[in-house]
Amino acid sequence: MADIAWSSILDDSLGSFTLAELPPTLELPALPHAVTQFTEKAGQDEVDLLELAKIVETDNGLTVELLRHVNSTYVGLRNKAKNVHQAMSMLGLRQSKNFVITTGMRGAVQSRQSKLINQSSFWNANLQKALFAREIAKLLKTDEDVAFSGALLQDFLLPVLSNDLMNEYMQFIQTREQQTQGLPEFEQAVFGWDHALAGACLARRWKLPDELVCCMLTHHFGLRILSHEVLGRSPAAAVALSAMLPDQLRQSRLGLDLLQRLQTKWKAFDLVTIAERVDALHEENAMGVKNDFPLARRCQAAANSADAYADGTLTRLAS
Repeated sequence: MADIAWSSILDDSLGSFTLAELPPTLELPALPHAVTQFTEKAGQDEVDLLELAKIVETDNGLTVELLRHVNSTYVGLRNKAKNVHQAMSMLGLRQSKNFVITTGMRGAVQSRQSKLINQSSFWNANLQKALFAREIAKLLKTDEDVAFSGALLQDFLLPVLSNDLMNEYMQFIQTREQQTQGLPEFEQAVFGWDHALAGACLARRWKLPDELVCCMLTHHFGLRILSHEVLGRSPAAAVALSAMLPDQLRQSRLGLDLLQRLQTKWKAFDLVTIAERVDALHEENAMGVKNDFPLARRCQAAANSADAYADGTLTRLAS
């Protein structure tokens, strides 16, 4: 992943788009001050872990979440971390950075109410996508942590956008059964931009890592990202596949169907098996997000529907 010119990809993809093109009435979320400070400090050439720990300790919420995360069975450590510095030493700089960013961004969005999106269901779907992206990253032999964080945050701006621009997003919800396009195409037609572009632009203004921003920007590339010369085996590809999973807004109309077809082209990719692994990890992680809609159940239902359709087609052809 180190040889990918993430910054250049972002420059080319974002082009001349800036946040100034968003409606002036839109109230964009702000990162917690501790996260902003942490990100800027962690981006310097010489980083002192103790200084970073002191920044995290200024935010009680971040401190509690970090210690809880490190001391959970998910990390599997024998010796419990007693303070932030110990916790970050156990995780390492890179994982600590990803954790602080994802936790801070999630907190910033959850503090805002949304009239269209249930926050609990929203983060449940995002956690499923993050765990799914991590499993895909393993198959692609790419960075699992970036894939997880990128997938968890891919839609972070949607609760804000759908609330402040509720009439437009309600139009998509009310007409999606008749539409052939997904949410990004709808947003482009109505606004001239989509939530991936807006989210990536805001994340870049927050000085988040370029690879993470790129995952956000390209998360609706679908299966075509696998044939991308640069991104096809990167964390961005894992995130793009995760974006095809179902969610509240049903952003990707044919996502599960396309993932089913991918199995015929990619031997190592078994959708139901991966979904079962995701559900198991979701249960083991105990990350405070209840899994009301197990992914394996949805994927198995899609597989059964596909088999029934194929059987019906063969019967008609044979008669």
